[in-house]
Amino acid sequence: MQHPTQHRIVVLGAGYAGAVAAGRLARRLRPQDAAITLVNAEPHFVERVRMHQLATGQELRARPLDEMFAKTGVEVRIAQVTGVDTDRRTVSVTDPDGTGELAYDTLVYALGSAWDPQDVPGAAEHAHEIAGRTGALRLRERLAGLAAGRTVVVVGGGLTGLEAATEIAEARPDLDVTLTARGELGDWLSPKGRRHLRKVFHTLGITARENAAVTAVAADHVVTADGTSVPADVTVWTTGFAVQPLARATTLDVTDTGRIVVDATMRSVSHPDVYAVGDAALAAGPGGKPLRMSCASGVPTAWQAADAVAARLTGAKLPKVTPRYFNQCISLGRSQGLIQYVTADDRAVGAALTGRFAALYKELVCKSAAWGVANPTLGVPTRRRPVAPRTPEPARTV
Repeated sequence: MQHPTQHRIVVLGAGYAGAVAAGRLARRLRPQDAAITLVNAEPHFVERVRMHQLATGQELRARPLDEMFAKTGVEVRIAQVTGVDTDRRTVSVTDPDGTGELAYDTLVYALGSAWDPQDVPGAAEHAHEIAGRTGALRLRERLAGLAAGRTVVVVGGGLTGLEAATEIAEARPDLDVTLTARGELGDWLSPKGRRHLRKVFHTLGITARENAAVTAVAADHVVTADGTSVPADVTVWTTGFAVQPLARATTLDVTDTGRIVVDATMRSVSHPDVYAVGDAALAAGPGGKPLRMSCASGVPTAWQAADAVAARLTGAKLPKVTPRYFNQCISLGRSQGLIQYVTADDRAVGAALTGRFAALYKELVCKSAAWGVANPTLGVPTRRRPVAPRTPEPARTV
């Protein structure tokens, strides 16, 4: 039961960023001082970086949130977040028992993102997405029902598109797989990385349509900007992500796309009791360049936010580490991979690891990320300090 003087911390979303933030907070703060509630719509942690594997029929390990956070002091609440009132400091939720409201003293907003059909005609109606478990399972069922020789078009030449196209082509060599890219294939990679990518595409029999932005999607084809109709029994949409719309409905300072604007500690620039992490946050990396939506950004921002919250509550020093990048890890099926080394602000350098060793490296990265989430209070040095007791106060009104 929550004590009236405990500092109430509510974490919204249990993806990589939210789950890591909740676990790190539990490691940093004493349970008698802070009540941490983690709210998530699904009862399991979803390994989003493996959704292309799930879509091709591979089984993923189940990771129930209640088991992950057992004995950590974090209360898991399985509910859909329907609203955030940043003036009253409350969160509205809905679960099988009805609607409710959670009050907070500190909010960590980690609701992440979903697929973005980008208002392309027919995309929302006819395309499949792999940004979440529901979409991946829907695509899995559709692919399983495809006869040999049928066509699959993956729209988008970014990391998700490359992984989806190669995974599908490797799992189903009897299908005709095409990837459409707005620019050239892997144009952001180093020369070595691009050469290896083209080699893998050739080996797997994937057709790459370059400089071919898709402008319309139908049930059996897509149309590119030059008017070309490309047959597609199945279209997989991987052109980017859009954040959840809840933040835009609040008084938080957000961007035109709905991302919460934060400072170097992941604290909202407009509401000091709100932190945002992962895809939901517009956070700056080295040189002030915005961090891209990715697991590689989400986990470091979660560390930063959790450490900042704990520091401000206990009087410790604020973290001053700027999140940075080291590499981009790309799986190209189960037997091939590409590790593109990058600068701190995510620009490719000449060095790249390719082939089987790169595939093993990527697998190790995925397993390490999942382990960090599944063991939320392990691997983090304990630095618990007492928190000044919270004096109950009336909720703020507009």
